[in-house]
Amino acid sequence: MLAVAAGFALVAVGTVLASDPGKEKIARTAAGNALAKAEVVRRADLGKGWSGGFKKPVLNSHEPCSYRPKQSDLVVVGAAETTWDKPGSEIDSEAQVLRTAAMVRRDWERTVVAPQVLPCLRKGLEKALGSSGKVISIRRIAFPHVAARTQAFRFLAKINTGGRLVPFESDIVALGAGRNELSLALSAAGAGRASLRADTLRLARVLAHRMRS
Repeated sequence: MLAVAAGFALVAVGTVLASDPGKEKIARTAAGNALAKAEVVRRADLGKGWSGGFKKPVLNSHEPCSYRPKQSDLVVVGAAETTWDKPGSEIDSEAQVLRTAAMVRRDWERTVVAPQVLPCLRKGLEKALGSSGKVISIRRIAFPHVAARTQAFRFLAKINTGGRLVPFESDIVALGAGRNELSLALSAAGAGRASLRADTLRLARVLAHRMRS
C-alpha cells in the first residue's frame, strides 16, 4: 500500500497533470533528454539501503478528477524519472524540459498553483487508497524558495499495513526554472517519517542547484 500511495503522490503532483482538452506535444530530443536526466535524484544523493534507478517517465497522464487545464500549447523536449525505495520509504523525482520558458510559466499557473489542483489531488488520493486507507489532510505548505518557482504539498493519511493502520506522509515539491520543471516526492510510513522533512529539503536544494547549472 505504501507503493500505491507514494506512486499516486508523484503522478498527481507532477508539474504536468492533465490531458484533455489537448495533450501536450512530445518532441523529445537527445539534448533535452540529457538535460532532464542530469536533474533527477541519483544514487549518490542517497545514503545506504536505497535501491532503484531510472524508469520510463509517464507523459500526458490523466489527472484524477474532472479538472482539465489546457496543455496543447506545451511541447516537451526532454523527460527523465527515477524511483528509489527502502523498507517504509520511497523517493520519486521527475524532470521535464519544455521548449520555452514561457511554456513552463503557463504550465505552472495551470497545474501547480491553480486553486482547482488541491481538491483534485485529494480526490485522487482517496480513490488510490480506497478502503485500505484514510486521507487525513492534503495542503500546501511553506517551503524555502530554492528555485525560481517553488511550491510544496503535504499529504497525511493512514494506511493498512499488516492488518493495522499506520501513519503515512508524503511531502512533494514542484520546482520550475527556465525551461525546466521538476517534481520531487518523498513518502514514508510509520517510523520512516522521522527524517522525511529534512530529507525533502536537502534533496530539493540539490535538484534546484542542478536546474540552475
